[in-house]
Amino acid sequence: MPWELREHEGRHYAVLFHYALPEDAWAVELSEAVPAPATGAEEPVVAHVPGPAFLVALVADEDPDLEPAVRVYSPAERVVPYEIMRWFMEQVADQVERCRIALEREEGAGAAGGPRGD
Repeated sequence: MPWELREHEGRHYAVLFHYALPEDAWAVELSEAVPAPATGAEEPVVAHVPGPAFLVALVADEDPDLEPAVRVYSPAERVVPYEIMRWFMEQVADQVERCRIALEREEGAGAAGGPRGD
């Protein structure tokens, strides 16, 4: 599961990408990053890793009619800086674009890939 990290005013945030089977959609998760666990090496490979997600965008990859949706997971009030929210939504928009391009390619291959090519 790949992720990206960003620091903003001394806090670290992570965007994690993975496929959510129950939703049949790609999940793009925003969390506050936490310090990476010690690996026994002198310096960890990464300083921070994703923490528990508090925003999750679900991007359907098989049905272009399903709009992406954002779920909020937070038992307490949370302040998300504007720049971090923009960064997260840019990541979501990129995932939507990738899913739509892949779906168009599949549909194009399916139309031309029939037994007689018609």
